[in-house]
Amino acid sequence: MKKVAVVIREPRQQYEGLRTSLGALMENLHVQMIVLENAIQNMDEAYYENMMFLDEMEGERYSDHPENIDKHGFDPVSMEEVGDMLKQADIVIPF
Repeated sequence: MKKVAVVIREPRQQYEGLRTSLGALMENLHVQMIVLENAIQNMDEAYYENMMFLDEMEGERYSDHPENIDKHGFDPVSMEEVGDMLKQADIVIPF
């Protein structure tokens, strides 16, 4: 199974990054969604439901921002770990 890393740094692209992650999961790809440097800007009902669907589909969620980790249940990640993830990924999608 191919591994996809979706790296989201731009707050305006957080929803699109999540949607892309879900699309990749639907194509039977291993997805690691990584939100860097920013808290989730708009945790509305739609974003939350899509994030829960990502979890149900066995996608992975990572962040280096404490609010995402503590409040939204993202797994913590360091920049060194992000580098390792990107090296192991077959496809990297930046936002």
